[in-house]
Amino acid sequence: MARGKYNALEKLNILEEVLRGEIGFLAAAKKYEINKTTLMKWQRRYKLYGAEGLVSRTHNQSYTAEFKLQAVKDYLEGGLSQYQIIEKYKIASTRQLSDWIKKYNGHSSLNAYKGEPKAMTKGRTTTWQERIEIVQYCLTNQHDYQKTVGQFQVSYQQVYQWVKKFEDGGQDALKDGRGRKKAPEELTEAEQQKLKMKQMEYEIERLRAENAFLKKLEELERRRR
Repeated sequence: MARGKYNALEKLNILEEVLRGEIGFLAAAKKYEINKTTLMKWQRRYKLYGAEGLVSRTHNQSYTAEFKLQAVKDYLEGGLSQYQIIEKYKIASTRQLSDWIKKYNGHSSLNAYKGEPKAMTKGRTTTWQERIEIVQYCLTNQHDYQKTVGQFQVSYQQVYQWVKKFEDGGQDALKDGRGRKKAPEELTEAEQQKLKMKQMEYEIERLRAENAFLKKLEELERRRR
């Protein structure tokens, strides 16, 4: 019979014990009286979200209708498995993705959850430097497209396409090639340096947030003792 609820720090300690090779996956499930499916879910959420993904949530993660549609179409047309899709888009579970697919195939509306704005963020005109900065932010935050959309007020589709172009062809692939008479976009040395500084700031911000979260977990654990 499975034990009661584990807190986030306890989950993290169990997973790290497995990752260090001190105990096997099945042995850990038996030792800590955890259902194997539950332990796999912890492992997947830890891989996707880090330590924060191990915190028990009291409400559903919000996803925009645009986000759901993009994930479903990528699954149906991109040849990826459901597990690859939930890892790529940081979706909570394959069950959630399956529900969206059923609604899409049944021509039901892929509405956002209650409380989520119905209007999708519209695309906007951007410079080459902005596109590079947006991609850097998205990659630093583990391909968190939703967070990037909110940070820069661009559309999900724009971010998704820019990241894909960048991963395929680097910074030059993000240049706007429309208009034959338009001079090619170029970045000055100062602009390149500014982008590098921004990338460093995003990485520092991400690491600071992770460290603050881990310290909070440790403090909560100390208070329980």
